[in-house]
Amino acid sequence: MRTDLRFSVCVLSLSRGFVAALGLLAALATPLAIHAQIVISGNENKIDVSTGTPVSLFDAEPDSISVIDFAEFPPRVQHVTGIRNSVIGPPSNVAIAPSGQLALVASSLKLDRQAEEGHVPDTVVHIIDLTQRPPRVVGQVQGGQQPSGISIAPDGSFALVANRADGTVTMLSIDGMDVKVVQSIEVAGVDDQVSDVAISPDGKMALVSVHEDYLLAVLAIEDGRASLTEQQLSVCGKPYRTVITADGQLGLTVGSGVGPPNLDALTVVDLTADPIRSIDYVPLGLQPESFGVSPDGQLVAAMMFNGSTLPKDDPSSSSGGQLVILARRGMTYEPVQRLPLGRVTQGAAFTADGKFLLAQCYVDREIRVYRVQGESVEDTGHRIKTPGFPASLRASR
Repeated sequence: MRTDLRFSVCVLSLSRGFVAALGLLAALATPLAIHAQIVISGNENKIDVSTGTPVSLFDAEPDSISVIDFAEFPPRVQHVTGIRNSVIGPPSNVAIAPSGQLALVASSLKLDRQAEEGHVPDTVVHIIDLTQRPPRVVGQVQGGQQPSGISIAPDGSFALVANRADGTVTMLSIDGMDVKVVQSIEVAGVDDQVSDVAISPDGKMALVSVHEDYLLAVLAIEDGRASLTEQQLSVCGKPYRTVITADGQLGLTVGSGVGPPNLDALTVVDLTADPIRSIDYVPLGLQPESFGVSPDGQLVAAMMFNGSTLPKDDPSSSSGGQLVILARRGMTYEPVQRLPLGRVTQGAAFTADGKFLLAQCYVDREIRVYRVQGESVEDTGHRIKTPGFPASLRASR
């Protein structure tokens, strides 16, 4: 009896060891973690805006994306080449599905030697499988002319794409890796530059930045379809990047006005009011390019050109950009910190756990990593070098 018991214990121990070994092997073989702290940077080579004026580079290396995994620090980085994207437009032409399995990347422009500016609007939205190592493009869908800012609904069932060159928003349905065009919603005129779109946490409405009209348009979403409402929201400057906080209370956008030396501002929209309305304009500084919002909505990180693209003899000229950190104060925000950045700032994104902030420095071809410390951030000194100009940035939720 005792011998049988010892044998059983031995078998059980071996079985547990075998199961543990299988688990280790499975972990090693598992594709990119589904709920990892993923950030994606879109890196462009074909258009250079370092002087403030776009220059087409016909012999440049292919565009790429960088997939940055913050499961540990320093983060692991994979560069995937041959995925066309663009610096022209808000740095939000990348979106990651809540599942972490799929990403969408818009190709806003493509080179054309016959075109006066050397490039023309593209219509492609790439579908990227993030469960593969390395991640790879598994399909494409056709958006409108010059697809730019993208947002995926919190439940992952659909996405909205702002089409900057035809005044529309494209709705896409998402089922696993199957992405299809559902409809095209007319929002503004062809020249009004519909640039970005943000979806509310309940998936029932969206804010759309209409760059040249100095306003946010409002979409109503019901039964898998979207429609333009009559509501329009005043903003400070030409709205570019647009975000709705995770609690659904505030809509946020930034944009430049007529230019330096005039200060630009963060526009705050009260989404709890009836009707919703713009309620505050928070001065930021010169030439905001984009901004990121922490997962809990308590911090905003605004990326400022800060006069760094102006001629040296301009009184508002500076040698570098600026990162402005704002902290939430009830239904608005207050600037609490300013940090120097390189010239031509682009996207900013907080990791899904809110512990780190990433900021793109275009000319330097690098992403700076900051550690979040309460209402401020601290430079870790860690730099992620990119195989191109870092032009767009998005984190998983």
